[in-house]
Amino acid sequence: MPLPPAFADLTGFDLLLSVARLGSVGRAATAHHISQPAASSRLRELERRLGLTLLHRSPRGSTLTTTGALVADWARAAVDAADALATGVAALRETHESRLAVAASQTVAEYLLPAWLVALRTGHPGLSVTLRAANSADVAAAVLANEVDLGFVEGPEAPAGLHAETVATDRLAVVVAPGHPWSKRRRGVIPAELAGTPLVSREAGSGTRRAFEQALAPLTAAAPLLELSSTTAIKHAVAAGSGAAVLSSLAVTAELAAGTLVAVPTAMPLQRQLRAVWPASGQLIGPARDLYAIARRRR
Repeated sequence: MPLPPAFADLTGFDLLLSVARLGSVGRAATAHHISQPAASSRLRELERRLGLTLLHRSPRGSTLTTTGALVADWARAAVDAADALATGVAALRETHESRLAVAASQTVAEYLLPAWLVALRTGHPGLSVTLRAANSADVAAAVLANEVDLGFVEGPEAPAGLHAETVATDRLAVVVAPGHPWSKRRRGVIPAELAGTPLVSREAGSGTRRAFEQALAPLTAAAPLLELSSTTAIKHAVAAGSGAAVLSSLAVTAELAAGTLVAVPTAMPLQRQLRAVWPASGQLIGPARDLYAIARRRR
């Protein structure tokens, strides 16, 4: 039930209580950090809204009428409750803004977020951050369940129920061990060859795997040779000669430079968007908003 218009704003009542406590409109104005004319104007507006005379006004000052004293007594509980509400909300906001929970796909969590978080701490030195690294499907689920404040996913499409904004573009790379037959290829591996070759792959729900499968469409990828939930495990398996894999170029920079993995040219584009996600019904505030802004600036 909405408040009656005369009671929707408690400012005048709070000022009236100060007059009762301090003994004059001038002292009440000083306590509220406003001028005496402004205080008098607000008290007259309160009288107009209530249809009651609350103050005796004379050249020697203003005092509460009997009616004014009664209204002040009734208003005290409401003003105190509003003050308690404001204090509680401020405490909740301070607690919320001192903590940030983030969920991110493994590629973003391992290769992009560390630098973003360092930049974030510059503006929030006392911030406590918890990071959950998971596949993109699990990140989306955590955001939808309000378990985290912000998520980063790497799938080819925006998860249902979430607002998504691109923060970076990532290139996928086909990689093999130096002794693999594809390691000497000069001509790109064609889509049909990739589709027909069992690969060392991430699990279902991985954004990398979904992006690769979408890039192959309308072809269907062969069942994985190995299915591993860790990018690091995949790199070790490929380097040991298990087979080929499709991984983020961010994840294999060091291995390509060291020669433990070889990038295979392909005859198809393998790019994807990395996105920040949050509930479609909400908006980013505080550190979550600042982290999103940092990610966008560094794209």
